[in-house]
Amino acid sequence: MKNKKNLIYIAGPTGIGKTEISIKIAEILKTEIVSCDSRQLFKELKIGTSPPSKDQLSRIKHHFIHSRSIHEIYNVGMYEKDAINIINKLFKNYNNLILVGGSGLYADSILKGLDEFPSVPNKIRNNIKEKYIKEGIEYLQNKIKMLDPIYYKNVDVNNSNRLIRALELIELTGKKYSSMISGKRKTRDFNMNVILLECSREKLYSQINTRVDRMINNGLENEAFSLKKFKHLNSLNTVGYKEFFNYFENKISYEETVNKIKQNTRNYAKRQITWFKKYSESQKINIENKKNIDFNKIPSLSKEILEKLNKFKPNNLYDAGKISGITPSALFQIIKHKKVKGTKVA
Repeated sequence: MKNKKNLIYIAGPTGIGKTEISIKIAEILKTEIVSCDSRQLFKELKIGTSPPSKDQLSRIKHHFIHSRSIHEIYNVGMYEKDAINIINKLFKNYNNLILVGGSGLYADSILKGLDEFPSVPNKIRNNIKEKYIKEGIEYLQNKIKMLDPIYYKNVDVNNSNRLIRALELIELTGKKYSSMISGKRKTRDFNMNVILLECSREKLYSQINTRVDRMINNGLENEAFSLKKFKHLNSLNTVGYKEFFNYFENKISYEETVNKIKQNTRNYAKRQITWFKKYSESQKINIENKKNIDFNKIPSLSKEILEKLNKFKPNNLYDAGKISGITPSALFQIIKHKKVKGTKVA
């Protein structure tokens, strides 16, 4: 029987360090990276979405980074189709691929596949959109909170497209949107492994604040100003941009703008953590834990590989990958092994 290929999803909240860790693992496995970040897709958003740097992109080939324009119509359904096509093509050349990004719905479209819903009459869709235009996103948020509190707790409440889609189906069927999400997996021709990065709240918040400061120093204000005439686009209803749009309209001060970007990013990270809790079979790795990996507990490693690992005692996968004779297959077994929970990978 032909062995399936392996897709390794590096998950975790914004600011935890997924980008660099995924690149290090890709370097070890000599493979490529597929992004599932719904905002890093857009080529105009060069600073505010904190995409991989030019140096990082030069180290490993990435897919779905700056591949679309904010002026294009692009949604998660289109992404699922495009990403699966790319993944299947890449697996012709690689045994392992890395999937990375914090957009839960985009990740789920690959890991599980999207649910199929009935078509919605234009009358329903137009009615909801008209109310959104007149009353703003607060109308959508309040409506979802009232009609489907379960979905409200999990959805990105600032994503108007998702809120509108949910309300369309609620009105059409009379059912809660959360009850229509089946959770049934589509069959994929590859194995899927989820590595969930975790750390203390204090460390995560500190890293988020540092990242926001870095983006502002890199010119986020100027980037947002150049895009303000397109603020009506859903792609720009994004933390870092929408706060500056309010600043440009003299609704808040500069200090409030920076503080709100940090606060809203922290709130987004909280929602991501809630979303990732459903990945019950994920391999949880605390990036603060520096205990050595007990390689002897991995039965699939050969005697020769074990001798080398125990001799050099690497603290993380990246250091292990630099040891002569340690194969990508051996490294993947380390990644997959459940008993490395709580160990540091990079």
